[in-house]
Amino acid sequence: MPRDLSDPAQGPHAMQLLLDEILTALPVEPRVLRADPEVGVEDNYTNLGYPPDAVTRDARYTRYTGPGRVLRSHTSAMVPPALRALAAEPGWDDVLLACVGVVYRRDAVDRVHTGTPHQLDLWRISHHRADLDELVEAVVGVLPGARHRAVPARHPYTERGRQVDVLVDGQWLEVAECGLVARHVLRRAGLADDVRGLALGAGLDRLLMLRKGVPDIRLLRSEDPRVAAQMLDLAPYRPVSRHPPISRDISVAVSAQADAETIGDVLRGVLGDLVEEVAVLGRTPVGDLPPAAVARLGARPGQVNVLLRLVLRHPTRTLTDEEANAARDAAHAAVHEGG
Repeated sequence: MPRDLSDPAQGPHAMQLLLDEILTALPVEPRVLRADPEVGVEDNYTNLGYPPDAVTRDARYTRYTGPGRVLRSHTSAMVPPALRALAAEPGWDDVLLACVGVVYRRDAVDRVHTGTPHQLDLWRISHHRADLDELVEAVVGVLPGARHRAVPARHPYTERGRQVDVLVDGQWLEVAECGLVARHVLRRAGLADDVRGLALGAGLDRLLMLRKGVPDIRLLRSEDPRVAAQMLDLAPYRPVSRHPPISRDISVAVSAQADAETIGDVLRGVLGDLVEEVAVLGRTPVGDLPPAAVARLGARPGQVNVLLRLVLRHPTRTLTDEEANAARDAAHAAVHEGG
């Protein structure tokens, strides 16, 4: 399992300072919850309102560990058991749950995505009406001077959902999602009909990158002393020497269901921090290829030919051509499904 940068028990990190700022700014003192990342499918999906045929349940996107068990794909998976415990607890009136930790996804490869991001879920459960904007302001408040917006969004577990974006270099970047807790989530947990809820989920990695000006999400976990020493405070990031990227193109035959996320997950697992970006340059059904190309690929009917560009760059040193070629060969062997 990767180190949880948000957990003080696993060593100090700037992410913990950022998290403390958010928790301190909340309108109600939160109950901070951490839990084992392996959870039941029911709490990761079903009890949050995901339909049985939701595409996110597919093994292409979710890391199944056994029958009915997954590595949580969001910290919202901690919420259903917390709500059930709250339903059995006497005398409470207004509770703010803060669920935090690493989550596990199959995701595209670029500067702001990782397969193991850190999330913070804030769920305010109350017998009274509360203000969702207070939760939003506590989160975006860790980005002083940042301009933000909220746009409509749909989530299985909220009503009147919103997506919260901040403006970065002229483009909007998502940092959180929120909304009113859907009645079916509260009812399924056994809470009374007079109970209301607010829900917000935030990406701690992106918030920390924006706060410090870190250009690449991989740097948050860097072991290079020049970088790691800067991940102990919230001071602006001071760039270390940037090394030139090396590109390599590969042509592979894969199943028709393979997409950028699933391919990226495989390549991240094989190449680790060497891969900075994976771009899909072309995608052609095998049936549309000339016979010579089909034979060269060893492709089978129903597959597709995907042309990938690998952008390789080590965070702290220059790669040699030999290392780049070895990485290309390893990537081809891991992804190619032809003969």
